Amino acid sequence: MTRILSYNILVGATHRVNQVEHMIRSVDPDIVGLVEATDPRVVEELARRLEMQFVMSGNAAHERDWQLALLSRLPIVDWQLHRGADVLSRAVLEATVQEPDGRRITVFVTHHAAAFSEQRAGDHIRRREARELLRLMASKQGEAHLAMGDFNNIAPGDAFQASALLGYLVRMEQLHQREPGAAVGHPYLDFVVPASLRFFDPLLRAIPRSRLLRFLFDRAASLYAPRGSIALLRGAGYVDCFRAQNPGAKGFTCPAEVPAGRIDYIFASPELAATLSACSVVTGGDGINGADASDHLPVVADFGLPVERAPLIEHTAEFASL
Repeated sequence: MTRILSYNILVGATHRVNQVEHMIRSVDPDIVGLVEATDPRVVEELARRLEMQFVMSGNAAHERDWQLALLSRLPIVDWQLHRGADVLSRAVLEATVQEPDGRRITVFVTHHAAAFSEQRAGDHIRRREARELLRLMASKQGEAHLAMGDFNNIAPGDAFQASALLGYLVRMEQLHQREPGAAVGHPYLDFVVPASLRFFDPLLRAIPRSRLLRFLFDRAASLYAPRGSIALLRGAGYVDCFRAQNPGAKGFTCPAEVPAGRIDYIFASPELAATLSACSVVTGGDGINGADASDHLPVVADFGLPVERAPLIEHTAEFASL
């Protein structure tokens, strides 16, 4: 069995390497895709502690220069970087690993643009990125491969607790105003709200305090929430591993402090999805609360026949409805 973990570690996790290590170690993965891997020292240290090989998309030039990394207990036999500056907001990291039986799996690690203050919350940008990702993966048709990472998009049919996210954005705005350095990487109200609509900010700040306004906001936001890029991937035949294994579960991954939506995914090709045996959201592990490690919760999936190892169920759980 091969266990794969996708994890956005929030601006490199420079001061949270221990927490991130415990979150990863608690599920004992074979392959780890890291998003926002901006600090190469953290990637190197995690690889050393977990006894894994690693590749990186590059060294960050500044704290918001999001990078990607892949750690693997299995041999990395090939890897390359796809920049696509005119199409992709960020590079896609491609790596091929070899399982003990000789089968190779190609992994694409991606981080789609947030761009929530753009028209239609940036959906046209993420659709463009999804189409480019599909173009890159086309060369692997008929072979076992997957895409994982932070897609910054809600899946069609998924729940979205927008009022919980709004309350978080308001708190992050207050933190940003008090301590700008402490809020780096966290979205806040004016990061999400377009400048032309910021006259609504007083109303938006009031919504989390009213049960009726929260109800109405959740209904409206669920209809407005962009879902296009996930629909493209599903339409191309890629299997949303969490939803395939958990048809009725929310699976919220972000923000970890008050999970409001599922935006982190593992998508498997039909060849690989045929061996999918489990997929869960990791809410904590080894005594660490997921919110203390990152603003995202990781997603973990098992492929192939199970072997003796740490049971996945002991380290994952659904958050209760907020």
